Amino acid sequence: MMATLSHTWTILTAVTVLTAHLCEDPPECPKNISCTYKVKNSDSGDVNCSWDRGRDTFLKNDLTLEMRILSKNHTHAPMLDSFSSKATDRSASVPVPGSVLMIAVWVQAKNALGFAASIHKNYTLSDIKMPSTPVLRQPDCTSQECIITVEQPVMTQHLEIQYRADTQTWTSSPDSGVQMRSVQVASLEPYTLYHFRVRSKFTTGLWSLWSASISNWTEEEAPAKELDVWYAEPASDFRSLTVYWKELSISAAKGKILSYRVRVYSPNSGQNITNVSAEARSYSVPFCAECEVSVWACNSKGSSPPAIITSEYTKVKLRHLDPLQDVHKVADNLSVTLSWRKPYAAVRRSVVEWFPKGHTMELRWVGLGPNENHVVITDVKPFECYEGAVYVFYNESSVRRTRFTGVTTLESAPAAVPSVQETVEGKQVRVTWAEIPRGQRGGCLTNYNIYLENQDNQEHRKHYSIQASQREHVIKDLSSGTYKLCMTASTANGEGPAGKPITFFMQQESQLSPLLVCAVAAPIVVVLVCLYHSSAVKQRFWVYFQCLMLDVVPDPANSKWAKECIQDKGKMNLQLQLSNSSGAEEEEEPILVDVEELPHPTSLSPETETVTVLYPRTTYIKSFSHDSDSSDLRQTSMDTNSTVDYISSHGVGIMDEEEEEEEEEEEEMLGFFPSHNIFIEPLEFGGKLTLNAVKIDCGDLFPNSAF
Repeated sequence: MMATLSHTWTILTAVTVLTAHLCEDPPECPKNISCTYKVKNSDSGDVNCSWDRGRDTFLKNDLTLEMRILSKNHTHAPMLDSFSSKATDRSASVPVPGSVLMIAVWVQAKNALGFAASIHKNYTLSDIKMPSTPVLRQPDCTSQECIITVEQPVMTQHLEIQYRADTQTWTSSPDSGVQMRSVQVASLEPYTLYHFRVRSKFTTGLWSLWSASISNWTEEEAPAKELDVWYAEPASDFRSLTVYWKELSISAAKGKILSYRVRVYSPNSGQNITNVSAEARSYSVPFCAECEVSVWACNSKGSSPPAIITSEYTKVKLRHLDPLQDVHKVADNLSVTLSWRKPYAAVRRSVVEWFPKGHTMELRWVGLGPNENHVVITDVKPFECYEGAVYVFYNESSVRRTRFTGVTTLESAPAAVPSVQETVEGKQVRVTWAEIPRGQRGGCLTNYNIYLENQDNQEHRKHYSIQASQREHVIKDLSSGTYKLCMTASTANGEGPAGKPITFFMQQESQLSPLLVCAVAAPIVVVLVCLYHSSAVKQRFWVYFQCLMLDVVPDPANSKWAKECIQDKGKMNLQLQLSNSSGAEEEEEPILVDVEELPHPTSLSPETETVTVLYPRTTYIKSFSHDSDSSDLRQTSMDTNSTVDYISSHGVGIMDEEEEEEEEEEEEMLGFFPSHNIFIEPLEFGGKLTLNAVKIDCGDLFPNSAF
């Protein structure tokens, strides 16, 4: 067995060796020779050649580059007429003196099986000479130009400098082609990182290889372009106005923006300037219909021209404006196209704004030229509902605005349900709901759906479709019973899922309440009618009514009774002994009374004749005055110029305690008036009615006395 395996292995080895010998070939002639002459200095250079060696021979090959000088500059020292250089498989280099003018080159290859040589190829060195690769120093840059220093061992006649900013293609400098040590590259943008490279060339020959690129920033300049500003509608309380601006491009900013400056100028209160951070893109300012808002972008070199929003701008969104005609919306999966009929009048510019429905803080806008009447909006999110407006400016004070809503790209049915709450109000129910979360609407809502079902009559099911802008709905004229209510929301793409049903009960209104009201009100009405027909009640009511009407009580001084009393001339003295009703004193000092006799008794008006007085009438006037040194009461006759003060008739109602019957009759008619004893305590009627000025008609007090 082992002998068999050894014999087999020997056979395989022999076959392998035989196969290898059969594949071995002599070298193939090299082809496609190409040479250049790279000048190192004014005295020498290197001829570099490359070629295609042909097929693989599976043997070790020896290759050499052979060169013979065909012509040279005889002013130089003698030199060899041929050169040889061992080569690699595909290239070789041969040093050549600077006096050589023309050469012939070929490549030889040999191995164990044979020898091969390429064809001879002639070159004029002036046609293939190439300068060494230049070396660049760090550029020295200002805001719009850079100066580049080029270093190379041999002076050349041509230089080509190229530059580019990031992500841009290489651009050749206009000064290319002029040999100089320092090269100026102009017309650059401020605050931009530029990359530079250079190559050189003799009068004839080939361009050198490109140098390694170097980079540097140009310096900043003050922004030369104003900001693109816009504003949102004033807040509902008209206290603030939000101004928005877009970030300047690198080329427009001309430097790193460090901050923004916002100024609010009012003709009444002057100006207020605020610095805002470089990351901000909006700022809320106090609302002022006559104010002017200016915004600047600032870098290390200065600020941009002001972007101004005048009072006319703010009034645009506060007044009614004629809309544009034929505004069309066309949406696809990625963008929305708006177009409108071009106005007949000359247009200065247009602005299109848009934002997610109800979220003006995410305001976007684009400005258009005077001849543009359409725009493609790409800054929109799928499954989001947008609204906005188109503004066409004829001048800064004449503007047309047209609103649009319901703009969306991709759309689906809502993924959530409204949050519902019901309130029963008699025979109706008030349904209120909260808006579906923004991310679950699926696009623009078209309507809400309310489904109401009476549990007692399941066949009686109603559907109510409500506009998407509404947040409540009242369902009226519901009968008693148990109801089940649920809601859904819909977009143009379909209706969303239904929410959890809400159950509520409508009660039957009681019929007894009107009967009870009638039962209580009827007796009251009957009693009032009966009282109205009673003369006594009407008389008592009239007395109370006159007491309440204090402003129309007549002045007693103007009465006939008072005028007759002050005209009497007779006088008499009267002494009255009074006792203290409280019994605190047994005797008092006599009271002196001056009595003036009147020629004839005077009667009261007919209405007062029916009242029985306590004493016979007398036509005397009593004037009482209280002396601070004693308890005496002194009566003096009245002068005709004195003023008669009024005292009510009940003031003498207790002068004779023996007339009890007559007193009770008087109290029956005038019992609702309070009574006072004018001889015991001071009485006050109004502001001045006291014992210091009381006048009483006592003409008939003593009819049988003769004074």
